[in-house]
Amino acid sequence: MDWKAELDETSAALAVFREDRPATGAGFTALHRAAMAKDGAMTLREKELVALGIGISKQCVDCIGFHVQGAAKAGASRDDIADTVSVAVLMGGGPAYMYGVRALEAYDQLIGGHPPPA
Repeated sequence: MDWKAELDETSAALAVFREDRPATGAGFTALHRAAMAKDGAMTLREKELVALGIGISKQCVDCIGFHVQGAAKAGASRDDIADTVSVAVLMGGGPAYMYGVRALEAYDQLIGGHPPPA
């Protein structure tokens, strides 16, 4: 999977939907901003990692990509992503394992990490 192309395609589809249903788009954006606002008991990095774990357990490919980017931007390392995958696997079993591996693939492609296997 080409993660950059996937997220670009999703962003374009979301933009079209926001034009069609601006109130829904604005409502979701406001909710996202409120939940991820400034640090409180949790840092933005921690919030992004929680969101990533939920994206893995809910098997949402786009959520995985966007929250890998958000977590990295907030200071998360590849090891942080791998730990999040481990917890998601604990809670979500085999499907979380499969989607968790995709989260590491997304990190490697979008942020830079281990080279892809030969």
